[in-house]
Amino acid sequence: DTIAVNQTIKDGQTIVSPQQTFELGFFSPGNASENRYLGIWFKPLASGTVAWVANRETPIKNNTGELTLHPNGVLVLRDSATNQVIWSSNTNENARNPVARLLDSGNFMIIDDDHGPEKYIWQSFDHPGDTELPGMKLGRNLERGIVTNYTSWKSVDDPSPGPFMIYMDFNGLPQIFQKHKDVIQYRLGSWNGVAFTGRPRVRPNSIYKFEYVSNEREVYIISNLINNSVHSKMRLSPEGNMGRFSWTNITKGWFFLSSPESDNCDRYALCGPYGSCNIAQSPPCGCLKGFTAKKPHQWDLADGNNGCQRNIPLDCGVGEGFRKYSSLKLPDTRQSWVDTNMTLKQCAAKCRKECNCTAYATLDIKYDTGCVLWYDELIDMRTFPDDGQDIYIRMAALEIEKDDQKVSKSNKNVTFIVIVILFSIGLAISLGLCFLIIMKAKGRLIAPLPQDNDSLDLPLFDFPTLLRATNNLSDNNKIGEGGFGPVYKGVLEDGREVAVKRLSKRSTQGVEEFKNEVIFTSKLQHRNLVKILGCSIQGEEKLLVYEWMPNKGLDLFLFREAKKNLLNWSQRFHIINGVARGLLYLHQDSVLRIIHRDLKPANILLDHDMNPKISDFGIARSFRGNETRTNTKRVVGTL
Repeated sequence: DTIAVNQTIKDGQTIVSPQQTFELGFFSPGNASENRYLGIWFKPLASGTVAWVANRETPIKNNTGELTLHPNGVLVLRDSATNQVIWSSNTNENARNPVARLLDSGNFMIIDDDHGPEKYIWQSFDHPGDTELPGMKLGRNLERGIVTNYTSWKSVDDPSPGPFMIYMDFNGLPQIFQKHKDVIQYRLGSWNGVAFTGRPRVRPNSIYKFEYVSNEREVYIISNLINNSVHSKMRLSPEGNMGRFSWTNITKGWFFLSSPESDNCDRYALCGPYGSCNIAQSPPCGCLKGFTAKKPHQWDLADGNNGCQRNIPLDCGVGEGFRKYSSLKLPDTRQSWVDTNMTLKQCAAKCRKECNCTAYATLDIKYDTGCVLWYDELIDMRTFPDDGQDIYIRMAALEIEKDDQKVSKSNKNVTFIVIVILFSIGLAISLGLCFLIIMKAKGRLIAPLPQDNDSLDLPLFDFPTLLRATNNLSDNNKIGEGGFGPVYKGVLEDGREVAVKRLSKRSTQGVEEFKNEVIFTSKLQHRNLVKILGCSIQGEEKLLVYEWMPNKGLDLFLFREAKKNLLNWSQRFHIINGVARGLLYLHQDSVLRIIHRDLKPANILLDHDMNPKISDFGIARSFRGNETRTNTKRVVGTL
């Protein structure tokens, strides 16, 4: 894993990191190129996984490349046929005992062995190409005078810098952009303490976590692995597509995790100044309250580039105030001012005093601290259905008066409602007591699970907790629906992602099926069966909470046109084996011998590593351990 002083690595020779994770040597990209490059690649799958290239713009035309570490601590790549220097680490620091070392992170470092890796002379992580590996920093180091960004290859056969770049802009509040040549395509935005303002739904996960650092020495964003046994990377393709991938040992390949840009509203400044993009609307562009389109006829043609203008212009007069807008992607911060210690109240006071301050917002929503002020038109905003941030925009006095009038009218309505409620409370209590007595007599107040000898050793969730986790069982969180009822994606207060099944009042299944689902899934424990985390029973509301399966059902990969070609034979065979193991457990090896009775692709869920898990035991049947068959009185399953 090392190159010593005066040691030479020739074409055909390689060095490998300690855990056999990464390899450094010479390669030719693609299938058509005969050019030779010095690079680092992921060793378990060398083809198509090059993470770093030294001589991106100066290929060697034959197999005569040689890499040598000189006594002054400088790496030099030469063409031995011409003795021409092709590439150099170009460092000025003199080391007494230099050594070049390839780490399991994929970082290639020159260090002084007398001091260790903490005081390095040079490292490849400071000079990335098209790939981000965990531990790389996107930003700048003022001490070393280094600015890092990611640049695409020109093509799969040519690793020289292409037209696409991901970079951090340091004007105002630092934020991340992607551009094509000199044209901004996409703005991921700034870090707000929890997520990027342009990606508020990117929540904590089990693979990696982001960290934003800003001090007098450096400013950067970094992603670090939570579990070092997992391999992850982000790559900017020659076509300008940025994606994050995770290596799966099961299929021996890279599995796509996510892409920052996901819809048309991610296009930079699509709706112009004071416009906000809402992907749920058609056309998606709209003006913020208090603003109207500059050129309405162009908006009707889905062209919102000219943006919006104020209904009532500002004049820095008495009575101007701020209107709160929620669930937004904060606007471009290149013309902003930042203070990390101010409160929101102090932030508002500063903006109010300065006539050219157009808006303010909280800098860090995790700790509710810091201040961001804008001094120009607000551009590149979008509306999120249930996330985003609050921003306070300066409005003319007449606009603020309208808001005050609405508040006054609302207060009058509240007073009237309170009087009506107080007047009616006696009657309400009486009717409520009568209702309770009647319902209790009928045994319908809370539909309990039928009692038997089975012990339901299962955690109970309170209903409000699951409401918060699923945004009040919002349709935006709804991911599917079956005979049992709708299924929602949720995020618990500890950050865990879950799937929540709600028994529908119109469901063809009832209490007996709910009981089945609870008993079977709580007592059955197998890696190929979906795991139940708990349930909730409140009144007529019955909910089951399961582990989250990010790749959803197998049916999507078999029958959806967009995904039907994503599974290779190795993955399909792995899924077949997993389902077979799960069925064998149900039929022979479990405490309860179970017939599923509704096994279909939609009831085979796939976790992050494409491991299959059988789900939906609502109509399953159990039988005695010495029986090999059971009888049923009705036809069940899916037609």
